[in-house]
Amino acid sequence: MKKSAWLLFGVLFLTLPAFAQDAYPSRLIRLVLGNPAGATSDVLARQMLPKLSANLSNANIIVDNRIGANANIAVEFVAKSKPDGYTLMLNTLNVVLSRAMGEKLGYDLFADLVPVALLASGPQWLTAAPMLPVDTPAQFIAHLKASPAKLAYGSAGTGNITHLAALLFLQANGLSALHVPYKGGSFAMIDLVAGRTQFAMPDTTLVIPLAKDKRIKVLAITSLKRSPLLPEVPTLNETVMPGFEIANWFGVLAPTQTPPAIIRRLNAELVKMMQDPEMKTRMAQEGLNLLGSTPEEYGALIKSEMERWDKVIKTAGITPE
Repeated sequence: MKKSAWLLFGVLFLTLPAFAQDAYPSRLIRLVLGNPAGATSDVLARQMLPKLSANLSNANIIVDNRIGANANIAVEFVAKSKPDGYTLMLNTLNVVLSRAMGEKLGYDLFADLVPVALLASGPQWLTAAPMLPVDTPAQFIAHLKASPAKLAYGSAGTGNITHLAALLFLQANGLSALHVPYKGGSFAMIDLVAGRTQFAMPDTTLVIPLAKDKRIKVLAITSLKRSPLLPEVPTLNETVMPGFEIANWFGVLAPTQTPPAIIRRLNAELVKMMQDPEMKTRMAQEGLNLLGSTPEEYGALIKSEMERWDKVIKTAGITPE
């Protein structure tokens, strides 16, 4: 009897490591971003952390900002990471734009990464330096026409949504201006406030505090309807560009071959978090509409957006700078 008990104990002891390995999460989870502190994705990530950690059995989660190359440094890092669920990417629309732009990438969006969940979407804003003598979209267009190629606009990087939104606005109105790419939208806004650039099309997170302090002029929003955050600001749709709409979106990707069970667990907890009323209220203040999706639905969105922006970029003749 004693011998049998010891044999049973030995079997259980030997199988303990296997059980431990199956427990997810059991160590630090790294949520990688391609944007600096203060960017919309960074604000979203840091708001997510406490609730996501609680949903994942109080897992230890950190935000890892790896800025540069229009977030492609961060995406490549995640794409080449071990597919074990401990390195994730909080991505934006830029993962599609970089590929559509034909940039030389160290990863394949569809071969090296898998979708986990769509999180949120938000608009861009047409903003101007405080000293620019314009107050409406129509006045802005007239000013640009009177000063062809003499004005500059900042963006969070070449191929970034802040770059392409501005470029499409210019091309649709027969305008031109100098593009000045930065390593993140917050850096672009510093020069806009100082008047070293004349306009930009940033995310809501960067616009609201500067608008309230009257450090920039906010001329229009790229959504079809006005925002309750700045209800006095018109849409481009209702003023000078009927039907014009551009939105950025945010989601989570993981390295290919991450176990399906981990993808399903992450998806369930992320969707649960996006439906949290407190989270919805908090992120609405940042101009974000919280969404949530299955991995398959997010994958379908990525493919459809890839086709859409590929056509837009080719039609406009936009190439990497």
